[in-house]
Amino acid sequence: MDYSMISKMEKAKQYAKERNRYTFNSFRVTMDGANDSHVVVYENGQWHCDCSFFQARGRCSHTMSLEILLEDMVEIAYEKTE
Repeated sequence: MDYSMISKMEKAKQYAKERNRYTFNSFRVTMDGANDSHVVVYENGQWHCDCSFFQARGRCSHTMSLEILLEDMVEIAYEKTE
């Protein structure tokens, strides 16, 4: 491996430690839940999940687990649910 690639790998490791460099704007994830797989989407600060609990409440274990995993890397604007 050449010196240039080694330098880039070291830089990448440093960037990965500096979580504040990253802001996710949108993504789609398939998550294997306890009973079924679910598609979770994050777009413009809003979470969406295809599970029935999310449909009723606007939050679920699938979206909350990703919030924990991506702590401080996503901006969250919750919709009020009644």
